[in-house]
Amino acid sequence: MKKKVFVFFPDGVGLRNFAFTDFKSIGEHMGFDITYWNNTIFSLNDNLGFNEVKIENNSAHPLLPIYSRARKRAELNVSRDKFNDDVYPTYKFPFNYKGIKNSLKSLFTKWLIGLYSSEKGVVKLRAKINKLERSTSKYKYCKAQLETHKPNLVFCTTQRATQSISALLAAKDLGIPTVAFVYSWDNVPKAMQVVETDYYFVWSDLMKKELLQYYPFVKENQIFVTGTPQFEPHYNADLKETRETFFKANGLDINKKYICYSGDDETTSPLDQYYLEDLANAVRNLNSKGENLGIIYRKCPVDFTSRYNAVIEANKDIIKVIDPIWKQVGNQWNQVLPAPEDFKMLYNVCEHSEFVTNVCSSTVFDFVAHNKPCIYYNYEQPQLKKGIRDIGQNYKYVHFRSMPSQEAAVFCRDKKDLEGLVKQILNGKLSNVETCKKWYEIVAGTAPTQASKNIWKTIDLILK
Repeated sequence: MKKKVFVFFPDGVGLRNFAFTDFKSIGEHMGFDITYWNNTIFSLNDNLGFNEVKIENNSAHPLLPIYSRARKRAELNVSRDKFNDDVYPTYKFPFNYKGIKNSLKSLFTKWLIGLYSSEKGVVKLRAKINKLERSTSKYKYCKAQLETHKPNLVFCTTQRATQSISALLAAKDLGIPTVAFVYSWDNVPKAMQVVETDYYFVWSDLMKKELLQYYPFVKENQIFVTGTPQFEPHYNADLKETRETFFKANGLDINKKYICYSGDDETTSPLDQYYLEDLANAVRNLNSKGENLGIIYRKCPVDFTSRYNAVIEANKDIIKVIDPIWKQVGNQWNQVLPAPEDFKMLYNVCEHSEFVTNVCSSTVFDFVAHNKPCIYYNYEQPQLKKGIRDIGQNYKYVHFRSMPSQEAAVFCRDKKDLEGLVKQILNGKLSNVETCKKWYEIVAGTAPTQASKNIWKTIDLILK
């Protein structure tokens, strides 16, 4: 008898890892009956022909956003006090006091934070959130779906979505084992562990250690190190196009060497367009000295701003825009969903660029999988003023402490150094690749090609 697994998408962020990779075919080959439990507006049946059960009821408790925000801030306060570390308050977003309604919400949230900012308080707050979500019509709706379809296990593709709480509670209350995959390399220290499940799948030993460190209610036997499917496509040589094919398809000059500028979202890097401009100026200077360089600009998929337009227009002889192949299917950031074709696009951007530059992005790992260096910008822009976030804050975050050394990336700490760093990388005199590979292993685990297989093996182990 095949074991039936519900692969649960509370939002669209897990699609890339668990719908567009070989994850499903690997699971089916290992004998699993796979149904996608789909809370997104992307139809897996219509688009990919996958067996799915759609969640049509999205009625979270009206107080959930307030309680969730309070939970996050209370957890960050606990971490600040427990580890005597001022990095944790920097993960907080400011309160909104625009209008009476927002002011009242913010004041109520602050009252909850004051009440629950202790380890015991956080546990009580989580219990309160669970009680609220059990009272919703969505909880009853999801419970009825589970009773009808009777899965042997629910695998939740991200631990950070509040939309998953009621569904997972319904599964637990029916005695169905639940697993949450910790979605991103920076999520655990940022208090983004929204759900409580029977088991947790993590990228690496580092992430396992963090989960135990930040969440005392999680026990070691609940955590399995599986790796992440995120980087698996970089090892699929079938995705590779020849330089000629890729350049022709994307309007690139075959005689030029290209540097990839990987854009950031506005929250992480509010002045990101000026770093692109600095790179364009450095390239222009080098070209005047005999180089023949261009820039591939790949924007952050969830950045809808027009802030780069003026820089791109002023440097259109140098900058070639190759957008990620993502589709906007709603107004929220997590309703911008990747298309399967983007794997091939990203693979070839990595393969046919000399190196990548950006502000603190995890694309450092995408490129190191192709043995390509990375420059991280780490200097202030003159446009920085009160109310604009300094990007230097990003490199102080806990997940950057996982670097084995500062040589894991090429840091540009002064605009005046950028041209020289670019030249040294192009000449093979400077590279972060070997040290970055050690960092990649620390963060993503030792077997980046085996994550999907490891996840299914571990699910099999749990069910046995």
